[in-house]
Amino acid sequence: MAKLSAFADEVTEAFLEQVKFLAVEKVGFIEPRFINKKNIMDLTKDELREAKQMILDYGLKVSAIGSPIGKVKIDEPFEPHLDKFKRAIDLAVFFETQFIRMFSYYAPEGKDISDYRVQVMERMAAKVELLKGLDVTMVHENEASIYGHTAQNCVDIIETIGSPKLRLVYDPANFVWGEKITDNVETCWPLMKPYVVHVHIKDWKLGSKDVGSIPGEGDGQIKELLAELAGMGYDGCLTMEPHLQTGGQFGGSTGPELFSRSIAAVREIADEVGLTCD
Repeated sequence: MAKLSAFADEVTEAFLEQVKFLAVEKVGFIEPRFINKKNIMDLTKDELREAKQMILDYGLKVSAIGSPIGKVKIDEPFEPHLDKFKRAIDLAVFFETQFIRMFSYYAPEGKDISDYRVQVMERMAAKVELLKGLDVTMVHENEASIYGHTAQNCVDIIETIGSPKLRLVYDPANFVWGEKITDNVETCWPLMKPYVVHVHIKDWKLGSKDVGSIPGEGDGQIKELLAELAGMGYDGCLTMEPHLQTGGQFGGSTGPELFSRSIAAVREIADEVGLTCD
């Protein structure tokens, strides 16, 4: 059974209102990213305890830590960034979630990230080493301009590192926006499918600059993707990230009304294709 989750900072900035909204919508998971306008990586101990208690009070669980790990240029010093990853590990343990969402680095200004493959792999391998003995897995999201902007490069990362501690997030809209691909289920999904353990639900119309579409109304092939997930008996999370008002490098906004419509659309499509979705 697939499970619904959400980047609820797209609904509202206030974290208490985020968890209340999801509870009313009967969405059982949350993917914390921004909590009361602060990135989850920057919260104090007291703020973390308060956030965790709110999640528990409303009967939710955490699907993944929505970290920005790997969303920096590859030529920036690695040790401070590795320390941030250690922080993300601590957060995953604290919030009792298996996954840390992360990325695979930008190129230096004016350069091509493909030329930095060796450095990307070295950094990924160093992070994997820190996960030994822990029930925590890095999940890499395909996104524009990073090394893993294509399905082929995402698979390259996984197969080069060769660790079960590194798996993939599948985001269909990022292929539309970044790679101008409108047949991602035919061209990207088959390559990434063996390694996908987490899915983001964001739809996009080809040519749209910064605003997404209601799931099923864009070029992200949401219905086809959910049908694929039904066929494989997917039991992971579908994390809602609609970007229906604004979208950008580090997040977006949707608002409560459009977010509710997006949740309803996903449930309707899931029902049509036989994907049981809680």
